[in-house]
Amino acid sequence: MKEITQIRSLSIWIFFVPFLTVNTCLFISTNFHLFENTFFSVDQIGRSYGFPFPYFDGSLSISRASRTFPQFLIFKPGIIITSFLLCFYWYKNNLLINLLKNTEAKRNAFMIFGILSAIFLIIHALLLGVETEIKIFKFLRRVVLVSFIIFEIAAQTMLVIHFYKLKEKLNNLSNPLILKLKIILVSILIFVALISIPVLISSGSIHFKHGLEWNYFIGVILFYLLTNFFWKKPINNY
Repeated sequence: MKEITQIRSLSIWIFFVPFLTVNTCLFISTNFHLFENTFFSVDQIGRSYGFPFPYFDGSLSISRASRTFPQFLIFKPGIIITSFLLCFYWYKNNLLINLLKNTEAKRNAFMIFGILSAIFLIIHALLLGVETEIKIFKFLRRVVLVSFIIFEIAAQTMLVIHFYKLKEKLNNLSNPLILKLKIILVSILIFVALISIPVLISSGSIHFKHGLEWNYFIGVILFYLLTNFFWKKPINNY
C-alpha cells in the first residue's frame, strides 16, 4: 500500500524535525558564548548559564529556549513545517483506515482532531515570542498550547483504537508489539496529563513544570517514531 509507505516516511520526519528543532534551540541557549560578537548573538532572555539539562532538572522551559533571537529563526520554521507534516500524516491515516474498512471519503474523528492540533501548533509557533502586557493575549497563548495537546493526544488515542480494532486484519502489515507500545505510550500521556493538572494550575513547582514539558514533548513525538516501526514493508498485492 502506498499509504503505508507515505505514512512511514512522514512519521520519521514528524519525529526528527521537532526533536532537532527544539534541541538545537536548547544547544544555542546553553552555548550562547559560541555566538558572542556575531550577528547571531543570543538574547539575554534566551541564555541559560551553567550546564543545564532541562529533561532532568527543569532549569528552563522550551519557550525560553526558543522564543528569542536567534533561536526563533529555527523554532518557528521547524514547528510550522512539522504542523504541515502532521496534516498530511492524519490525512493519509484517514485514507488508510477507510481503505482497510472498505469505506469511502469518510472523515474519521482522529483526522479532524489531528489537523486541529496541527493548526493550534502553527498558531502557537506564530504567537511565541510576541511580547505584550495584555492579559487576555497571554491567556490565549496558554489556551492555544493546551488545545494543541488535547487535540493531539485525542487524535493519537483514536487512531490507536482504530488499529486495535483492526489488529486481525493488520497481522501481515504491522508489528503487534509496537501497537502495544503505542497503546502504553498513549495511556501514559493521558495519565500524566491528568495527574499533573493540580501542579500545572498552581503557581509553584516551576522546575517540575519545565521538566514535565520537555519530557512530555518527547513522549508526544515518540508516537510518530513508533509509527515507523509499526508498519512492515507494504505488500503491493494487498
